[in-house]
Amino acid sequence: MTTSPTFPSRGPGATSRGELDLEERSALRRVPGLSTELADVTEVEYRQLRLERVVLVGVWAEGSAAVADASLTELARLAETAGSQVLDGLIQRRERPDPATYIGSGKVGELREIVLSTAADTVICDGELTPGQLRQLEAKLKVKVIDRTALILDIFAQHARSREGKAQVELAQLSYLLPRLRGWGESLSRQAGGAGGGASGGVGTRGPGETKLETDRRRIHRRLAKLRREIAAMRTVRDTKRGRRRANEVPNVAIVDYTNAGKSSLLNAITGAGVLVQDALFATLDPTTRRATTPQGQEYTLTDTVGFVRHLPHQLVAAFRSTLEETADADLLLHVVDGADSMPERQLEAVREVLAEITEGRTTPMPPELVVVNKIDCANQLVLSRLRHLLPNASFVSAHTGAGMTGLVQRIAEELPQPQVAEVDALLPWTEGALVARVHAEGEMLATDHTEDGTRLRARVCPDLADALAAYLIKP
Repeated sequence: MTTSPTFPSRGPGATSRGELDLEERSALRRVPGLSTELADVTEVEYRQLRLERVVLVGVWAEGSAAVADASLTELARLAETAGSQVLDGLIQRRERPDPATYIGSGKVGELREIVLSTAADTVICDGELTPGQLRQLEAKLKVKVIDRTALILDIFAQHARSREGKAQVELAQLSYLLPRLRGWGESLSRQAGGAGGGASGGVGTRGPGETKLETDRRRIHRRLAKLRREIAAMRTVRDTKRGRRRANEVPNVAIVDYTNAGKSSLLNAITGAGVLVQDALFATLDPTTRRATTPQGQEYTLTDTVGFVRHLPHQLVAAFRSTLEETADADLLLHVVDGADSMPERQLEAVREVLAEITEGRTTPMPPELVVVNKIDCANQLVLSRLRHLLPNASFVSAHTGAGMTGLVQRIAEELPQPQVAEVDALLPWTEGALVARVHAEGEMLATDHTEDGTRLRARVCPDLADALAAYLIKP
C-alpha cells in the first residue's frame, strides 16, 4: 500500500451574479471539528451521511499509476465538495478488488492503524462496495465506511434545489439504500407474532410477525413507487414545454460536460444568464434553459444540464433520465472539455459513455456534437497541442476571459438546423375558433385583432399550420 501526495483544497470561484446562491451554499457547509464518529457503526445506513475527517482508499487494478492517482485526486475533490477534510489518500496495487474487504484482510489492519493515527472518522473507498464489503470494513475499521456512489449521492442531495431535482436524488438514494438495508439485535425482533396471549398483543396479532428490516423495506418500496409517479408527472410537463419549442421551430442546444469543466460559465458568457458558477464538482444539478440569438438573428435555446463524472452511479442515471434526455432530444450538443485538466481525453470518454447509456434503446440518432475546449487561459500548452491534434474540429475558448467566444457563437450558428417557419397574416372567421386556438398553441403570435368579420392574426407558424391557414391569408 502506497501513500499518495497530499490533496490541495480549492476554494469557490467568484461570480458577478448568483452570489446569494453561492453564499447560501457556503453558509450551509458543515462546521469543522464536530465529531461524527458513530457510537454504533451498525446504524450507519439509517443516518444521513455526515462527513468530516476522512481517509481515502482506492484499488489500482488497471491503467497507469498516473490514472490511479488522478482517480483518487478526483475522489478527494468530491469529498471536499461534500464538506469533508481529507487527511490521507491510499492506493493498493492488486489485480481486482478483494470480494470480502475491497483491499484484502491484511491491508485492512494497516488501514486501521492509519485511521487511528489520523483520528479519522470516515473511510471513503474509490469504487462501489457490495453490502458484504461494507459490513466487513466497518466491523474491522470501527468507523463509518462509504463508497464513491454514496459520496456522489450525498453531494447531489446537498445541491438539489428544484422539486424535480430533489425527487430524483431521493429516488437514487433509496434505490442505492434498498439492497444495503440490514438490522441487528432489536432491529430483527418481531413486531407482533408469537404464540403467547398477553405479551404478543392478543387476538388478531398472533402469527409469524414481521421484522423491522421487512418493515423498512416495505416503506422504501412504497416511497419509491410514489417518487416514480411524481417524476413521471414532471416529465410530462417537461415534454410539453419541449414540444412547444419544437412547434415554434426553436432549435435547442444542450451543453454537456464533465463536471466542473465550465459549462455554466459558458452559458453565462453566451446568454448573460447569471446562473451559479462555482469551482466545485456538481455545482449545477437543475437544468437551466435560456434564449440566445445568432449573429444572423436566429433564435435558439441553450440548456445547461447536470455534469457527468467517471463511474457516475447508475442509480443517478436512471433517476435523472428525464432530465438527461434533454441532451438526447437537442438539435446540437455543446460538449465542453476542461482544457486545464491533466487528462482531458478521459473526460471526453466518460461523457460519451454516459450519453450512450442515456440513448440506449432509442430509435432516434444522437444529435451532432460540437466539442468546446474551455479554460485555455490556464491550460498547459502541451495538453492544448495534443487536443488540437486529437480534436481538429473543436473550438478552443475561455469563458472567463472571452477568448474564442466570438468564433464559438459563429460555429453554433453554422451548426444549427435552419427552421422552416412561415410568417402569415390571416383573417379567420368566427367559426374557425379551433384553428385560432391551434395558432396560439403551436405558433408564435405577433399580433391579434378582433374585427366584425373574424380574428385577424399575424404569427410565425410551421409549414403544416401554414397550409391550414392558406385559405384565409390576406393578400398584400
